[in-house]
Amino acid sequence: MRLLIVSNRLPFTLSLKDGDFTFTPSSGGLVSGISSYLDYLKNSSINSLEYIWIGWPGLFISENMRDRFNVKSKDHNIVSVFIKDEDMEYFYQGFCNKTIWPLFHYFQAYTRYEEKHYETYKTINRIFADKICEIAQDGDIIWIHDYHLMLVPQMVREVLGNRVKIGFFLHIPFPSFEVFRLLPVLWREEILKGILGSDLIGFHTNEYTYSFLRALLRILGIDHNLGKIYWNDRIIKIDTFPMGIDFEKFNALSQTSEIRLISKEIKEKIKTEKIIFSVDRLDYTKGINNRLLGFEEFLKNNPEHHKKITFYLLLVPSRIAIDRYRELKDEIDKKISQINSTYGTVDWQPIIYLWRHVPVNELVATYLASDICLITPLRDGMNLVAKEYIAAKSDYNGVLILSEMAGSAKELIEAILVNPNSAREISEALKKAITMNHEEKRDRLYEMQKRLKEYSVISWAKDFICDIEAVYKENNNLTAIFLSEENLNKIIKDFQKSTKSLIISDYDGTLVNFTEDFTLTKPDQDLLKIIKDISEISKFYIVTGRPIKFVDDFFKDLNIGIIAEHGSWIKESGGAWNELFKEDTDWKNKILPIIKRYENRLPNSVVEEKSFSLGFHYRRCDPEMANLRIHEMIDELINYTANMNLQILKGNKIVEIRSYSNNKGAAISRLFVKDAYDFIFFAGDDTTDEDVFKFLKDKNAHTIKVGYSKNTAAKYIVKNPAYLRNFFKKIIKKRIIDEHI
Repeated sequence: MRLLIVSNRLPFTLSLKDGDFTFTPSSGGLVSGISSYLDYLKNSSINSLEYIWIGWPGLFISENMRDRFNVKSKDHNIVSVFIKDEDMEYFYQGFCNKTIWPLFHYFQAYTRYEEKHYETYKTINRIFADKICEIAQDGDIIWIHDYHLMLVPQMVREVLGNRVKIGFFLHIPFPSFEVFRLLPVLWREEILKGILGSDLIGFHTNEYTYSFLRALLRILGIDHNLGKIYWNDRIIKIDTFPMGIDFEKFNALSQTSEIRLISKEIKEKIKTEKIIFSVDRLDYTKGINNRLLGFEEFLKNNPEHHKKITFYLLLVPSRIAIDRYRELKDEIDKKISQINSTYGTVDWQPIIYLWRHVPVNELVATYLASDICLITPLRDGMNLVAKEYIAAKSDYNGVLILSEMAGSAKELIEAILVNPNSAREISEALKKAITMNHEEKRDRLYEMQKRLKEYSVISWAKDFICDIEAVYKENNNLTAIFLSEENLNKIIKDFQKSTKSLIISDYDGTLVNFTEDFTLTKPDQDLLKIIKDISEISKFYIVTGRPIKFVDDFFKDLNIGIIAEHGSWIKESGGAWNELFKEDTDWKNKILPIIKRYENRLPNSVVEEKSFSLGFHYRRCDPEMANLRIHEMIDELINYTANMNLQILKGNKIVEIRSYSNNKGAAISRLFVKDAYDFIFFAGDDTTDEDVFKFLKDKNAHTIKVGYSKNTAAKYIVKNPAYLRNFFKKIIKKRIIDEHI
């Protein structure tokens, strides 16, 4: 088993000089974090997981150079995906950075929706998927990272099926449904389905996880059960995994003599009593202008601190080819110049501004030298800088001011949290940090360091990999209870040997798929032929919650028995309808006004009145509103019927109210009063069918649940009505063949 890590960029910066390739390790949160985990794997005596990192090398490599490049790549455990510069422009600069990045960070005004960009995004995702499928082996763990590759999981799944384990982690926020839905319908559906190719889907915070689950419900109609969904015949887990850092690395580095010397030099160069430090990649999501406005507000309101503090602002160049980023750089430059010219003096410059990349040693030394770290993103998936700063404060002397919009704010609650849109809050936080006593600084840092140490990036990665394995195992166990070819043949053989057989099937969701309008779920010609053929070789009953009028309209010419309204009525083949349970139905007059009120309050819901029961259908309703109203209605009905002989059943997009004595199991038990059968078969899909599964357990019956269910009394599961129909066709075909031998 191997670990295939897949990201847009390889963990190296590639350069080509005189026909030779040079690989320089890249910086950045993802690369740094995963690299720490890979180092852990290399040094672990109990873990022998091999790895390969798949990604784009950062530049286009001509075909005549690729063999040489691939030879050197093997030394670094990397496999490259080769992409033309033009395609990369549409893919990375286009869809990734002009559509997904701004939209997922709630900058709708910056978002562009260009068909060419999305088509190229799909093409590049296909190239990545093809490369994965080319090198993947059975049992491999494929860990796909971030918004550049959201279509890849399903593309890989379509080729490799369940031979591999797939995880997807999104490192940026997943927006609320109201924002995500701004994507064109096709795009948003394909993106969700693309991600759902995974066994495990991870996010940094519960907020992002909830937003994703809500998007699944609102857009694809997929509901979850404790963070797990069942889709395309698989269990998929969606969970929160807040990414950590290599705490020991940063903490130990900050204590080395080399780092302490660099830190001392920084302090001597800046000279002021307090240093406020800020480091960010150039991006409009980082709230850099807001930070400057907050600092300006502080200078305006606190003249006594002039010449005693310096704001050391470090910006790392990024995406400068994009117009909006160049404009942002100009805005920041102008604002810094304005603040320095307004408040600066001959011997004091309020802001020291650097525009360059910084090696990790210098970064850690600056963390150590700084009294305050000011981080104010407008939106940020996690923000690992905040965690690095905390880890580097081995002297327990520093204060973190952090935007409440950063994912890390959910963990670093001892930081001074601010709303980045408020210059006043930032100003007040700076004053609080500057005047904070040493004991409070130490206590805050201690708690945050303790937390970061306990859940490091290695713990994060181990948790994620462990959960992929667990979900994969759960899916394998699920496969074991699905009706296999071997068990199918066994059922057919038992049927062939029988002299008196009984086959019973539910209707909705079992013989036919559900439709939005339940009144339109009518039997097609294929189904009618199956029922006709089965009834010629076995006693056959349909048991359904439908009223007698419906079944009379569609099944009256067939030689079958029918149990209607979940066991209230029975009709033998060619006979008349008989009531199975003669009960007072006055209760309906009391319950009907209650559910009618909810029908009025829930658009597109339908109340169905039957002879002995009431049904409330909500398949066509808005799913979130339906969940709210249904819970309200069920609570009200349970309280109202507490002293009545009634049960409230929540089925598949329906709530049924009926007598306790009125159920399918009790009705079907009557079929065995006069007759004995040596072959019994029952298929159903709903909670109402569990009564029958339980009743038939003692009769050595073959029972099948249609559709996934973790908790069912049925012996086997088939995926959908099409599988059950196919099963019936095999029985019919086998009997016809036997009769002609």
